[in-house]
Amino acid sequence: MPPKIKIAIYPGTFDPITNGHADLIQRSSHMFDRVIVAVTENPAKKVTFPIEERLAMIRETIAEWPTVSVEAFDGLTVEFARSVGARYIVRGLRAVGDFDYELQMGMMNRQLAPEVETVFLVPAAEYIFVSSTLVKDVIRLGGSVSNFVPPPVEKRLLERLAPPEK
Repeated sequence: MPPKIKIAIYPGTFDPITNGHADLIQRSSHMFDRVIVAVTENPAKKVTFPIEERLAMIRETIAEWPTVSVEAFDGLTVEFARSVGARYIVRGLRAVGDFDYELQMGMMNRQLAPEVETVFLVPAAEYIFVSSTLVKDVIRLGGSVSNFVPPPVEKRLLERLAPPEK
């Protein structure tokens, strides 16, 4: 019997994708045979970029990683995982506050789909504080985010959110 391939999903809104997200995606691609970046609309979040643009930014970021793909989904994360044959959900932990929320979500997902494991990863030290929200705030206030997002993302952020030049 051939070995079963290990498929993981990395779900989120990715509004926009940051270098911290990219770090976790790349590291996940070394742990699993296939990683699907699963982009969702989160009704609780007001997004800056429409889902099509978020998908495009992620595709540009992951272009060199052949075992990584990106798909949009809605509904329960575990149902999406089941639909693509994923047995793992990758989640990032940046701080203690993340842990509380992620633990609750991981436990709920375990109740809904016991066959799907949640795997927690910590981003590289240089990205531990980076969030999509902070990146957008820095751009809105005229700062540089070139160390925190891939170049195509920075370009889109500048076009969309940079303050007018004085």
